[in-house]
Amino acid sequence: MLQVSTLREQRTTILEGLAKRRLKDADSLVDRAIELDQLRRDTQKQADDLKAKSNTESKRIGELMKAGKAEEATALRTAIAADKDNLKELEESLSRYEEELKQQLYKIPNVPAAKVPAGGGADDNLNVHQHGAIPELTAEAMPHWDLIKKYDIIDFDLGIKITGAGFPVYKGKGAKLQRALISFFLDEAEKAGYREMMPPIVVNEASGYGTGQLPDKEGQMYHVTVDNLFLIPTAEVPITNLYRDMILNEEDLPVKNVGYTPCFRREAGSWGAHVRGLNRLHQFDKVEIVQVCKPEDSYRILDDMCTHVQGLLEKLELPYRKLLLCGGDMGFNSAMTYDMEVYAAAQQRWLEVSSVSNFEAFQANRLRLRYKNKEGKTQLLHTLNGSALALPRIVAGILENNQTPEGIRVPKALIPYTGFDMIN
Repeated sequence: MLQVSTLREQRTTILEGLAKRRLKDADSLVDRAIELDQLRRDTQKQADDLKAKSNTESKRIGELMKAGKAEEATALRTAIAADKDNLKELEESLSRYEEELKQQLYKIPNVPAAKVPAGGGADDNLNVHQHGAIPELTAEAMPHWDLIKKYDIIDFDLGIKITGAGFPVYKGKGAKLQRALISFFLDEAEKAGYREMMPPIVVNEASGYGTGQLPDKEGQMYHVTVDNLFLIPTAEVPITNLYRDMILNEEDLPVKNVGYTPCFRREAGSWGAHVRGLNRLHQFDKVEIVQVCKPEDSYRILDDMCTHVQGLLEKLELPYRKLLLCGGDMGFNSAMTYDMEVYAAAQQRWLEVSSVSNFEAFQANRLRLRYKNKEGKTQLLHTLNGSALALPRIVAGILENNQTPEGIRVPKALIPYTGFDMIN
């Protein structure tokens, strides 16, 4: 979340930035937070002044008693007792204002970076880079949902039988392709200096708030109600929360972690080819890269993370494009996001396979994630994450783009992992 001091001191700049998101009630959201902060500060001052007064007058009681002024001492005791009642009311008001302020700050999204274009949705995103030739398929080419049936590698009906829609079962070479992609992505991340983590795939409420999934996305998360735990929507959540409430050493920065996890999303179902087959699932596998760094390094690191993801796509021989998202299409927590989209030739459409985001200090402020600089001053860190990569649409692209009359060709980079070069 944004720091309330920043809202106070940079109100105009923040509102100009939030306008890029087409956020209609930005003024009222920000002004209410500033108002609550002022109420909190005023109440805190009144409480502090009353405490100081009570402490001073308590000392006077002993002096009055020594001086034989028992009546005055008794009157002062009565006044101090009344002040304590007032102080209790002030402290209750203070707690209420602090909670209201926190909840209000949760409603305000991150401010888009200067480079982010204004816009209300996907049509306003900028295509900043494109790589690879679009495959030309024969008239007999099939979309991946037909290919998986032809080669018996993924079974949606079995998934429905044992769980429900959006939970496929991977079989034979389909399962081996999944495992190969996960190992390939993890190995490539390790080569790039990321340390592998294997975190839990359920998190507590504090972790959800720490990275901003709560209260913004509770409707998209599977909730284990008895234990008040949540199935993770991405490895970003547990990995970033490893550093919650920590002060890191400057010499240990940047922190670079990678993790593979299954991911779970209760996205509302819809109809059409854009969500058919592997295009949208409730459970899917993903390798996530996460970095924690000093503020001055975060945009260079964002570029480095994008380069890493692009390198994976190039090694998989997939045509892709890189989009700079406009303010209205970015996630709630992000200050800048690049999406990578792969072209699926049989569907003749682009599929998002990765989002790489810089959250600046937005998550770190919730997480209380800081470091001490060389001058001994404590500062908030910046957090970043990126899909490297999400598997379902990668698999869709590989299957559709590499289909031949003999079968589906496996990208060369994956053959050492799969042990086969064709799915047939």
